[in-house]
Amino acid sequence: MGLELIYENGQTPISEEEREGLLIKTISSKGELDEFEQNNIEDAVAWTFKRKFKLDEILSEKFICDVHKKMFCDVWGWAGKFRKTNKNIGVDKFQIATELKYLIDDCRYWIRNKTYSEDEIAVRFKHRMVKIHPFPNGNGRHSRLCGDILISHGFNGKVFTWSKTNLTPQSDTRKVYIDAVKAADQDDIKPLLKFARS
Repeated sequence: MGLELIYENGQTPISEEEREGLLIKTISSKGELDEFEQNNIEDAVAWTFKRKFKLDEILSEKFICDVHKKMFCDVWGWAGKFRKTNKNIGVDKFQIATELKYLIDDCRYWIRNKTYSEDEIAVRFKHRMVKIHPFPNGNGRHSRLCGDILISHGFNGKVFTWSKTNLTPQSDTRKVYIDAVKAADQDDIKPLLKFARS
């Protein structure tokens, strides 16, 4: 495939095998790929408005995979399927399902015991998911949409703004986001919580 991909700060490189999963063979630039992915993501966001998801449904491996599939099914053959390679971020590929189960169980515990505010539960859910990095690519965008679904459908709150900016291109806003994710990696969730509502 002649597609050359240049990765921005914080983006996960796609392996050659994963590139084989590109469904639109005419894509020849990162810009075109981003455009097709964005159109697919917009369809997925529209899908989230068409029905009401219950909390038990949201907190399941199947739903997490279904959201990723909805977001990228028109572009990537591996949409909604766990990665088969290790990346520069995330747990070992063989630990993905186990770590997702831990996350789901932890999230249920936080909700049941009101361990954190609803915003913080949703942001922690998003952060842990991106830290696991279940899929070959799109994990940041996927985890933000999952956080939005949890806050809006699970808690009847307002979706997060995530600074109202497209975080794909290199920008000051993306740097603030990546720094907030790194702070959360060090157990300081406040910057990411603030970013989610900025």
